Amino acid sequence: MEKFRDEKLTAQERAEDLVDRLTTEEQAAQLIYDAPAVERLGIPAYNWWNEGLHGAARAGVATMFPQAIAMAAMFDQNAVKRAGEIVSTEQRAKHNEFAKHGDRDIYKGLSIWSPNINIFRDPRWGRGQETYGEDPFLTSELGKAFVNGLQGDDKEHLRTSACAKHFAVHSGPEAVRHSFDAKANAHDMEDTYLPAFRALVQDAKVESVMGAYNRVNGEGACASSVLQEKLKEWGFDGHFVSDFGALEDFHTNHGLTASAEETAASAIKSGCDLNAGRVYDKLIDALNARLISKEDIRKACVNVMRTRIRLGMLDQHTKYDDLPYSIVACREHKDLALEYARKSMVLLKNNGILPLDASKYQTIGVIGPNANSRAALEGNYCGTADRYITFLEGIQDAFDGRVLCAEGCHLYKDRVSNLARANDRLAEAETVAEQSDLVILCLGLDPYIEGEEGDAGNEFASGDKIDLRLPESQRLLVSKVMEKGKPVIIVAAVGSAINVEADCDAVIHAWYPGQSGGKALADILFGQVSPSGKLPVTFYEDADRLPAFEDYSMAGRTYRYTRDNILYPFGYGLTYSKTACSDLEVSGRKVTVKITNTGKTDTDDVVQFYLKDDSACAAPYPSLCGFVRVHLAAGETKTAETEIPEIAFTSVDENGVRAVRGKNYTLYAGTCQPDPLSEQLTGTACLSKTITL
Repeated sequence: MEKFRDEKLTAQERAEDLVDRLTTEEQAAQLIYDAPAVERLGIPAYNWWNEGLHGAARAGVATMFPQAIAMAAMFDQNAVKRAGEIVSTEQRAKHNEFAKHGDRDIYKGLSIWSPNINIFRDPRWGRGQETYGEDPFLTSELGKAFVNGLQGDDKEHLRTSACAKHFAVHSGPEAVRHSFDAKANAHDMEDTYLPAFRALVQDAKVESVMGAYNRVNGEGACASSVLQEKLKEWGFDGHFVSDFGALEDFHTNHGLTASAEETAASAIKSGCDLNAGRVYDKLIDALNARLISKEDIRKACVNVMRTRIRLGMLDQHTKYDDLPYSIVACREHKDLALEYARKSMVLLKNNGILPLDASKYQTIGVIGPNANSRAALEGNYCGTADRYITFLEGIQDAFDGRVLCAEGCHLYKDRVSNLARANDRLAEAETVAEQSDLVILCLGLDPYIEGEEGDAGNEFASGDKIDLRLPESQRLLVSKVMEKGKPVIIVAAVGSAINVEADCDAVIHAWYPGQSGGKALADILFGQVSPSGKLPVTFYEDADRLPAFEDYSMAGRTYRYTRDNILYPFGYGLTYSKTACSDLEVSGRKVTVKITNTGKTDTDDVVQFYLKDDSACAAPYPSLCGFVRVHLAAGETKTAETEIPEIAFTSVDENGVRAVRGKNYTLYAGTCQPDPLSEQLTGTACLSKTITL
């Protein structure tokens, strides 16, 4: 038996034996994402490209969870981990069957290019919906949970391989990402842009890391000596992959190299093992030109083959080979997608109208371009659900009275029908509003105009937002409906911050809530469950008052570095009840606090812990250092417990050196951030306690 088939050997030993049986040309061919079969050794073809951001994606039917930013709003590591488990088990089950039918195409493999752990530093970035928000700690914790869910805890094999992307300084603008140089100083690199990647590499043992399209401080992200040195420093033991077409940008857009051969040489010598693209077709040419050595190719090939062995692809049998296709989109998984949609929606405003007393209304008007939109449920990088429940459908199912509906306007154009005059759906919306006792306005964006350049199109800014306002067509709709004087609830389906600019009765931020988003919304509207999501990003009032989109300095951005221009703060979200924290206790790094539901409604809530360092290098405002989601029956008291991570006591100087510098720290605990606006909006204040080192 060949050594690479010997399951008693380590993955490294097996990979080296396998690679040494390949010719250099065969090795090079394995370093492109659609790797060919090596029939003489019984190695099947393999396509590395697969997506699973919030469900097994782009390969047919699968459970569709809320978009990543929505799952971040749950502030729940266990739920995010469970979502990762379901993505990976469904993907395994699909892979098992597809391979039996000879289908080894794109999106059918076991290497999942998720999660996206970039920091959502600017609300205009269309791909921010793929992230876990603006905070390095929250991103680290949820990213680790998702990776652990994807990869599993079996000591013999990975269930799927996860991928931390996009390493490392990447968050727009989309329109110039192929030529843009993201410049971040040493402080911001260590303080903001690198911590989540370090956490996933060191703590979650993520199997792969993907580079970004842009340059980082002058170097191409996919061939950055600085970034690759960080991976070595952290003990990374997986493989590195380029983003699709990112290496081509080196010689066509960035001007870093003069040819594809030079790009291939630069990338593989720096540590880029796998090419999503076609540049590595030139590896042999680069070898013949003496730009690289055979060992450069061999080393990269060992790294990628080691991952395939860890996935069990060369073994006789793994525990995952028997996962049945029947688990795909099964009832248990879809029930969790519904639960997570309920937990992720954020109640931003409520003058007392919610939850709705259905007996008070005979007719409800559901108006807006996202009212009956499936796209508004999906978010980008999604699969196909076996059933969708739109906002309109959820309300129709939940309400026994009359439900009138109107599209009201196009999502962003001035008319729905091309042959009609402008505002061709407005009269219908006004009529519905006039004849309804209550109006639910379903507004926002969708992943066809907010998302990745190329996927989202170029309606505004290649998938980015030009501002934080609703599209003009929707602003006109809002004003006309508000003029009718009826109670109005706005439901915003958006993957990011937005200002609806309306003095309505209630606002629910629904994100892109997944296949059962309409039922989840109806359950919240009619009080079947209490809303409990918290904002993982700051909602600003006006984009014009933000730093320039291209400015990667953290000054003036996110809750840790500004309190200006804030509409709704990070960590904010209302429930239908009232909770109060008490008895904050600290013992070493262990922290406990009691939380009591003082209201009359059962609810989830999120206890949030923030730490303020008194050193000169620390962020100006308290930083999140722990969170615990709890469910409380009316009148119930529970104890929330967490451990403050050691990194929370450190600060970063201007040279990017992280160290413990503070002596006195203030620890805060509550159900919101310890800032005046949060306390004003929630009517609650955080507890605090001084910790002296």
